[in-house]
Amino acid sequence: MTVSAVVPAYNEGPRVGHVVSALVRCTAVHQVIVVDDGSQDDTAEVAKSHGATVVSLPCNVGKGGAVARGVEAADGEIILLLDADLIGLTEDHIMALLEPVMSGSADMSVGLFADGRVATDLAQAITPWLSGQRAVRREALAGLELDISRFGVEAVLTRRAKNLGLKVVEVKLPHLTHVMKEEKMGAVKGITERAKMYWEVVKSLVHWE
Repeated sequence: MTVSAVVPAYNEGPRVGHVVSALVRCTAVHQVIVVDDGSQDDTAEVAKSHGATVVSLPCNVGKGGAVARGVEAADGEIILLLDADLIGLTEDHIMALLEPVMSGSADMSVGLFADGRVATDLAQAITPWLSGQRAVRREALAGLELDISRFGVEAVLTRRAKNLGLKVVEVKLPHLTHVMKEEKMGAVKGITERAKMYWEVVKSLVHWE
């Protein structure tokens, strides 16, 4: 089965190159798409230099909209979704996400951080349905309005899978973590952005209830 990786990115110039490089090295992934969501830094240039196809959006539309544009540009039978700010991503992590879907034992896999940083491991243990690391059969995305949610796309995917009776498996991704909003933006702005994100999640869940 063919695999397209979709990486939504906003101002991730310092981090996106590592993610793209890991994807390019993985032979199971035939297409790597980074959706530059109106970044004000060099996200697009860095992604291109590491081997990604870049879809550039003229303004910031939020994660849901960026994922939707990436899926539109993808041609794979399996869509692999990864965050652009991952730390420690390896080919083993990528294959661990892909294997359940490629083998037909699951319709969607959800990757959970493990044995990494306490803060990120704990956050995903409490809310695993918010993980941005996923592999999903393309047909499971049909008709899904991903762009109705700026940050609640993961919650929408989880609800969609439940409503359709799809088989979802959780996959541990040891020693993988990501840069938290508070680290990127500072404590005050980071906490504010995190609160906005959770509000978007709630709105998305209400929409798809």
